[in-house]
Amino acid sequence: MALTPADASGALPSIAPMLAVPGPLPVPDTGWAFEAKWDGARCVVSTPGDGTLRLTSRARNDVTPTYPELHALAEVLRGRRAVLDGEIVALDASGRSDFGLLQRRMGVMNARRAARLALDQPAHLVVFDVMYLDGRTLTALGYEERRAVLAGLLPAGPHWSVPSYVRGSGAKAWETVVRGGLEGVVAKRLTSPYLPGVRSPDWRKTKRVETLDVVIGGWTQRGNAPAGVPGAVLVGVDAPAGLRYAGAVGSGMSDRELSELREYLRVIARPSSPFAGPVDVAGAHWVEPRLVAEVSASQWTAAGRLRHPVWQRLRPDLTRLD
Repeated sequence: MALTPADASGALPSIAPMLAVPGPLPVPDTGWAFEAKWDGARCVVSTPGDGTLRLTSRARNDVTPTYPELHALAEVLRGRRAVLDGEIVALDASGRSDFGLLQRRMGVMNARRAARLALDQPAHLVVFDVMYLDGRTLTALGYEERRAVLAGLLPAGPHWSVPSYVRGSGAKAWETVVRGGLEGVVAKRLTSPYLPGVRSPDWRKTKRVETLDVVIGGWTQRGNAPAGVPGAVLVGVDAPAGLRYAGAVGSGMSDRELSELREYLRVIARPSSPFAGPVDVAGAHWVEPRLVAEVSASQWTAAGRLRHPVWQRLRPDLTRLD
């Protein structure tokens, strides 16, 4: 395999992560690799081979102090000068990535607090590409060639791993993701080079979403709109203690639906919250929990809120009369 020479100075290159475009699974799927999509924070790992490393976020921020449990990776790569691409995740009890858990770790730069959090909720680094190794830039190589280099470079460790991928068989990969409750699939063309900072159609992400029925218990005013036009509806799900708040849904509504909702919500207004437990939403208006809506979401957060909810439709057939 031909490798591109690096800068003669020997300095590690600064390489922005390649990005995927959203879309359906490619058909036909020959010539594509399929990986699980991890719900975490993108991270570029750079190590000069001297037992140190630097973790850089997609926004080019240094997050090395935030994840002390990943520093041992530098010792594993001692003697190898490398730039790797991956995702920092937090795993729940079932081994699935949970962004809500990771949020507790993000942004912590105090070494003592970061160390304490690392014990309570350790992060895991999923490494899925290598862009530079021992003085050579690998970005011109195809995906499959780079993955072969990565497989021989990095063994699995207590807080990092190199996930496998499926060659072809996109439908099978999707079934595995759905069955395992993972966020989705990333399809990568086997011959695709690594394009730093580019959102390329050679990488395609397909997210799994769940559709469910929720009860509308309130709403917030839409900015720069006539009074009574909702910017978001506050929704809940039935629980033993009553209607449990599940989050605010503001995207996906058409102008026609907003107009209809405005009238419905005016008729069923009430002075107090119908939710069991406090709902900390500024400017909330409350309604009787009569209307049922269908929404989609990528998953539930650790706090029991819908993540990335999108309005689908009102369900008049499920209107609650009691």
